[in-house]
Amino acid sequence: MSAVPASRPYVPLPADRFQLLVEAVQDYGIFMLDVEGNIASWNSGAQNIKQYRADEVIGRHFSMFYMPEAVASGWPDEELRRAREAGRFEDEGWRVRKDGTRFWANVVITPLYLPDGKLTGYAKVTRDLSERRKHEEALRESEQRFRLLVEGVKDYAIFMLDPTGLIQSWNAGAQAIKGYEAQEVIGRHFGMFYTSEDLEKDMPAQELTTALAKGRAEEEGWRVRKDGSVFWANVVIAPIYDANRQLRGFAKVTRDMTDRRRLVELESSGKRMSEFLAMLAHELRNPLAPIRNAVTILQLEPVQSPVIRTSRDVIDRQLTHMTRLVDDLLDVGRMTTGKIRLRKERVLYNQVVARALEAVRPMMDSRRHRLMSSVPPIDIYVEADPTRLAQVLQNLMINAAKFTPEGGSIDVSVRLDGGRLVTEVADNGIGLSPEAIGQVFALFSQGDGQGAAKESGLGIGLTLARSLVEMHGGLLTAHSPGVGKGSVFSFFIPNAQTDDVESEPESAALRCLIVDDNRDAADSMAQIVRLMGWSVRAAYDGASGLAAAREFSPHIALLDIGMPDMSGFELLRRLRELPGGAAMQVGAMTGYGNEDDKQRSHAAGFSVHLVKPVDFALVEKFLAQARDAIAAA
Repeated sequence: MSAVPASRPYVPLPADRFQLLVEAVQDYGIFMLDVEGNIASWNSGAQNIKQYRADEVIGRHFSMFYMPEAVASGWPDEELRRAREAGRFEDEGWRVRKDGTRFWANVVITPLYLPDGKLTGYAKVTRDLSERRKHEEALRESEQRFRLLVEGVKDYAIFMLDPTGLIQSWNAGAQAIKGYEAQEVIGRHFGMFYTSEDLEKDMPAQELTTALAKGRAEEEGWRVRKDGSVFWANVVIAPIYDANRQLRGFAKVTRDMTDRRRLVELESSGKRMSEFLAMLAHELRNPLAPIRNAVTILQLEPVQSPVIRTSRDVIDRQLTHMTRLVDDLLDVGRMTTGKIRLRKERVLYNQVVARALEAVRPMMDSRRHRLMSSVPPIDIYVEADPTRLAQVLQNLMINAAKFTPEGGSIDVSVRLDGGRLVTEVADNGIGLSPEAIGQVFALFSQGDGQGAAKESGLGIGLTLARSLVEMHGGLLTAHSPGVGKGSVFSFFIPNAQTDDVESEPESAALRCLIVDDNRDAADSMAQIVRLMGWSVRAAYDGASGLAAAREFSPHIALLDIGMPDMSGFELLRRLRELPGGAAMQVGAMTGYGNEDDKQRSHAAGFSVHLVKPVDFALVEKFLAQARDAIAAA
């Protein structure tokens, strides 16, 4: 048998056989329309889907299958027009059967032309996709219920990351635990919640790598809230894949375990031992009181003998040391039973540092230590218990003195890091090994032990210091280059402020930013707004205003338009780019007040256009409207 030549012409299927083929199709409604849209043919699939017999539809307009509202809008004729324009039209939508029930249809319309290019009608293919749509709707409802469930959970932070670690979703638990609203975190990298130490170790990337390799990563560690405070978190990360095993991102669940961690650590030290120590401390106070009275009498009486004076002073110093040990025992007993209560107030931290330095200076002098301090020349305020903060500083300096040889140096430095107040106590003493750094804060521990035998103490001071710092929402850490190379103990307290005008924390009031290169104008407007109950920051150029906004997070702003370094329009644009900036209400202050100026301000996004000298009533109205809008948000 010879092969069929490749050039053999195509022979079309005879019309009657093609008609039989179309008629036999059951799953698709296939029929013809004339140029006006009237039905010219009808197959068994069309009858099966739409329930009409051929004699019931031939000659009628195909719009009979459309919903009334679609017919009223002229949509059937629009489909034909689009088919003619594009050569093909495809759509999905509701269609109506003979019994009046609806079905979800996929429709394809193709215009048909004669060889001379004249339109002769349309081919129309309809497919019933109701079951598919029902499945999609069920899946969508299931996803909606699951989304609502996740978003409603408040004890767990549950959110999604894309494959690179950018945040894609945010539930109520995440907002409650971390303090951020969704618009402040969506699109940002989840590394924003890690401490600087963990970021240096590239821990976020390591966790994603572990999750990909093992299918799940779980870890506990310190995480950072919006206000700068830290909490102990249990974190679980799991990769999410689609049906083709393509990585879609990660699911991340975070729990706040701070209270449990603190409780476990304290209970592990032995509740019964702590209760015994507390009782012992109370009992020791009884004999200490008369001894202190006796020493005081000896100090008041004139003593000629240098030997007696020396002995008296030795008793005084050792009595002071013993009193401090008893106080530490009492505090650790209170802490393990949850009886320590902070008495927070707005504290001038400079004075706290000064009092702590004054308290430890006699000990430093007796050991011939060089005690140096570095504190910014501005007033720094924190919400804290001043007595407990001073205790933290004293414990750190006493610890440094105990493990620094005579003649050594101890440096206390204070700095502001954004809104955090950072304090470091550094010495050039015996230092710490890597193993000791992990144990130095444990109750009754004194680190390596190489210096422990030489120095008295119970190993309580650092434990108390760390717990007190954590109760303030901060974190105390230890660092050392190694044994014999000194140590650095560093802690931070969140929400530090340098503005001493306000008599209450700035977070307690609604916040307003005022930016004007005319200092008198800015300061006087700030005073007006402050008297109306707002917390205010004033800046005198665009760059300073932007920096203040990043730190201060104002609810509203009043901006001068004509500033030399950055116009008010440019500053507004950059404020909008900050977290929460899109919702900020901003007023323009300018000497130009014609209609064109006002329209330009409104077009740029200013809420109000205030002409200098600004009418106080207009300012009052703007502040009132802003307050109402913020309360309603």
